Amino acid sequence: MQVVIVESPSKAKTINKYLGKDYEVLASYGHIRDLPSKDGSVNPDDDFAMIWESDAKSKKQVSAIVDAVRRADRVVLATDPDREGEAISWHLLEVLQNKKVLKDKPVDRVAFNAITKSAVQEAMNNPRRVDQDLVDAYLARRALDYLVGFTLSPVLWRKLPGARSAGRVQSVALRIICERELEIEKFKAEEYWTLDAEVNAGSGPFRARLVRLDGEKLQKFSLTTEADGARAKAAVEAGTFRIGSVEAKPTKRNPSAPFTTSTLQQEASRKLGFSAKRTMQAAQRLYEGINIGGETTGLITYMRTDGIDMAPEAVMACRDEVKKLYGDTYVPSSPRMYKSKQKNAQEAHECIRPTGFHRHPDDLKSLDGDQYKLYDLIWKRSVACQMESARLEQTTIDVVSSDEKTALRATGSVVTFDGFLKVYEEGRDDKEEDGHFADSARLPKVTANDNADVRDAKPEQHFTQPPPRFTEASLVKRLEELGIGRPSTYASIISTLQDRAYVEMDGKRFIPGDKGRIVTAFLENFFGRYVAYDFTARMEETLDEISNGDVEWRTFLARFWEEFHAQVEGMTGLRITEVLDALNEALGPHIFPDRGDGSDPRECPTCHEGQLSLKMSRYGAFIGCTRYPECNYTRQLGQSEKEALEEGDRVLGVDPNTSLEVSLKNGRFGPYVQLGEPDPETKEKPKRASIPKGWEVATLDFDKAMMLLDLPRDVGPHPEDGETIEAGIGRYGPFVKHGKLYANLESVDDVFEIGLNRAVAVLEDKKNNPRGRGRAAAKPLKELGAHPETGEPVNVLDGRYGPYVKHQKTNATIPKGTKPEDVTLEQAVELIREREAKAPAKKAKKATKKKTTKKKATKKKATKTAAKKTATKKTAAKGAGSETAAE
Repeated sequence: MQVVIVESPSKAKTINKYLGKDYEVLASYGHIRDLPSKDGSVNPDDDFAMIWESDAKSKKQVSAIVDAVRRADRVVLATDPDREGEAISWHLLEVLQNKKVLKDKPVDRVAFNAITKSAVQEAMNNPRRVDQDLVDAYLARRALDYLVGFTLSPVLWRKLPGARSAGRVQSVALRIICERELEIEKFKAEEYWTLDAEVNAGSGPFRARLVRLDGEKLQKFSLTTEADGARAKAAVEAGTFRIGSVEAKPTKRNPSAPFTTSTLQQEASRKLGFSAKRTMQAAQRLYEGINIGGETTGLITYMRTDGIDMAPEAVMACRDEVKKLYGDTYVPSSPRMYKSKQKNAQEAHECIRPTGFHRHPDDLKSLDGDQYKLYDLIWKRSVACQMESARLEQTTIDVVSSDEKTALRATGSVVTFDGFLKVYEEGRDDKEEDGHFADSARLPKVTANDNADVRDAKPEQHFTQPPPRFTEASLVKRLEELGIGRPSTYASIISTLQDRAYVEMDGKRFIPGDKGRIVTAFLENFFGRYVAYDFTARMEETLDEISNGDVEWRTFLARFWEEFHAQVEGMTGLRITEVLDALNEALGPHIFPDRGDGSDPRECPTCHEGQLSLKMSRYGAFIGCTRYPECNYTRQLGQSEKEALEEGDRVLGVDPNTSLEVSLKNGRFGPYVQLGEPDPETKEKPKRASIPKGWEVATLDFDKAMMLLDLPRDVGPHPEDGETIEAGIGRYGPFVKHGKLYANLESVDDVFEIGLNRAVAVLEDKKNNPRGRGRAAAKPLKELGAHPETGEPVNVLDGRYGPYVKHQKTNATIPKGTKPEDVTLEQAVELIREREAKAPAKKAKKATKKKTTKKKATKKKATKTAAKKTATKKTAAKGAGSETAAE
């Protein structure tokens, strides 16, 4: 028997059918080991030795693989054909060698670019060894990312309280987004005017634009005022015109190259509205295949690639399909060959294409929505790349005045042969319109020197526009242009930035959050080299050189670590005040905008003596006065002074019972109401209450403020024991409480309106259904079907913290950006597996305790009692030790 190991169970199932009964195909479920998330997993002082660990889920898979290998005659490592796939094979080989189950058994590495029967069988007939150069490049990248993250992040936590963490590549991507936002903020719109007019030379009217005035060629900013527009209009209306010249020039447009990972992500974003993560999830399923005629077949080639080459047999199959579907005229005389312009293109495999061009998208309507849309896109782009060029005719007509001081021009393009456009046309980013296609209308046939009637001259005002914010498509394109990251990393880079709340989405565009801008400013000021675009790109080039065997990976890491570690050590004596001064300077235009009255934008608007400054707390950054505590002015970062003044620090009335003022204030964590002021002698804080979600601060009045300050509210005595039931607003929202039993309420209004009978009913529901938080069990948003392993139902539900998938007792949160209705059974099963793998190993400990003999249990009890006595004697020492640790 031969054991074949791949990454995913669906891939294993497909390949097992291809290979037959003499093979056992097992899945590793991705990486079986990783660096644990703790300090010391990479040791620079021990030649960058690495500690690898397996989680509970991986240990289970490794155990099954080890058992199978013991019985096998040969082991075949058939993981993906890229650097990560090579690394998975290396990890498997290392573990099997450590377990001493290989002995003299042959171990081969095979790689195939498509999961089809022919591709798999060909790979099995041409095995090789694990490529150590590719593995070394993986080790270098993994160590590099670990060392940067685990060395830089603690610096952030110490110097920027509230910051999350920093990553080697994610920080550079964040810088790109922040710099674009700064460009937008600094942008000053400039006014300019254009003039269009209707021209008729006897063959039908057309529109033309003014290109010459007073004998001077017009530039973009030649006409900058309304007066200039009026002057241009007068000149056109006063002139006598003729057709000066007519030029009709044939042009060609060639098809785009087939898809790479990044161009697929860009195009799926433009045309389908898919995120990078959603695109890769759908592509993974297409690669692993669907059932066709009783046989599971991969529909596309491997989807993590920056190669645009297409296998010769695929090129010929594509040309045959073009001829069959569209005729000879759409097939070019010779095959089209594409060469990557990216200097560091790597991973020597093909572009992303269909495994069979005969599988037309219309024949695969059984695919789910995302898979069908993506396959349709890939099929069309791949077919179009081997089609004839589109032929166009570009016409330019110049209309000149009799004194030749004034001229207008009209341009138009007409497709004379559609060629590849019959199948596919590439999407376009903002402001990337091709001039040939700006106006596709055909211009009328006119002759030079014909008289022309020019009328309806319309001057139009324009303003220059700031550069657009990045979309996922344009960000991926920019990262690729700069040589930052790799095809397999773009989706995770974007997800990480969103998960850390460093960026937000406005529609489909990235806006850097204040937290992200502060982290970027900090890194640029104190670690500028390590977020520099060219430095990061050079690192990627070096990793490629390692994969080619040209650079020794430990030597590369040693050079990097020596400089990086010295830079971090130099931050030890840096004071937080120095950090704040640097951030105040770097972010000044953003956090201290010009007030428009000539005053100092950093002058405190309350005391007029202190300066406003960025301040840090464990909850993040805010703006405060440097004269604190004499002046307690604060506002949230990103909030204007006007908003801060409007939302807070106004008196709402006087409490008749205490004669204390009730005021609305604005703190670093948002608006709140307050009864009275702090006692100057005892420093006792006054009673306060936060404004609940959904309440408009602008409409908050005295009555509502008193309702909040009077919480918790007594609802009435419980009929069973007479103890008072209370209603209030807590950390987790509105609630009712009886003794130690809490039950959530649906809305804040219920806190003030709920009566005794309903409160008792809600509490009783919570007592009987503790997991339902006082409500009946939630109904599924979507029923996905039976789990493939247990047969139990898998459903999508809406929970307190957002939508999640449920299987038996396992709940797994649906990732941000994924709509509940779009979740498939395959996605849900994978999310559940990941959640189960992360579950704490408490049950195992309990099971061990049950097996403990009575004698051992007695011994443990005696030891525990002795330990308690010792602990009592050492209380003082323990306290001192805790202080030392805290320091």
